[in-house]
Amino acid sequence: MNVRGERECTACGTRWSYAETGSVGCPACGSLKSVGTGERTATTDRPASFDLTSVRGAVDEAANDELADRARQICREYVRNRGFVADGDLRPLDDTYLAAMELRHAADIVARTSRLTEDEEMYFLSLLRDADDGTRPDPETVPPSFHEARGLAVADAVRVYRRDLRVWVEETDREPEPKLEAELENAQSTLESLIDHETRLRMLEGDVEPAIAERLLETTRHLANGVQGDGAELEAAREGLESLAKTL
Repeated sequence: MNVRGERECTACGTRWSYAETGSVGCPACGSLKSVGTGERTATTDRPASFDLTSVRGAVDEAANDELADRARQICREYVRNRGFVADGDLRPLDDTYLAAMELRHAADIVARTSRLTEDEEMYFLSLLRDADDGTRPDPETVPPSFHEARGLAVADAVRVYRRDLRVWVEETDREPEPKLEAELENAQSTLESLIDHETRLRMLEGDVEPAIAERLLETTRHLANGVQGDGAELEAAREGLESLAKTL
C-alpha cells in the first residue's frame, strides 16, 4: 500500500515513521488521530517480533507435536506481518524470514508424524534453537522427509518477495534513471521466468533436493540486486534461471 511515511499526531504533536511502528496510532499518547506528512511511499513491511524462547523453554516437557503447534503459531504471525518494502525502499530477502517460513512448514510435518527419527528430531530442534536468529540448517543436513519443508519455505518466500519487488518497481512514485530503463525491462522478463520456476517448485510440493531450492533463492536475490541497477547481478539471475530449468 502507499502511505505517507511520516505521521504527526494531531493530539500531542508527536512525529514518527509509519515504517517503524506499522501503525497510524501515536506511540506517545495512543491517539488514533494523526495526519501523514511528506510524500506517499510504498510500504508492505510492518514491525514484527519473532521470538521462540517460550517454545525452547518447553522442550524438556512438551511432546514434539505440541512444540510444533506453538512454533507454527509464532512463525505464522511473524511472516503475516512481514514484507520487503518500507518507505519506498526495497529490503533484502532475509534469512530470519526464510527460517520462520521453514520452521512453519517443518512444524506441519512434525505435527502429522507419529514418531521422528533421530535425524528428523535434530533437524526440528535445530530450527527451534536458531530460527529466530536467522539461521537455517545447512542444505545437506535436511532429512529427506523434510525436503518439502525447505522447498515450500523457499517457494513461499520467493512468491512474497517477487510480489513486493513488483510493488517497488511499479507502484512507487520513482522515476528510474535513463541508464536503468533497459535493465528494468530485462528484469521484467527475468521476473516472469522466476514465477515459472517458483510455480514448478510448488507443484512438486517442495520435494526437491534442498540445494536446488537454495539455488532458486540465490537467483531471487541476484534479481533483486539487478533490478536496483546492478547489470552483473541481473545477468547472474538469468543464468541461474537457465540452469534451474534443467533441474527443476
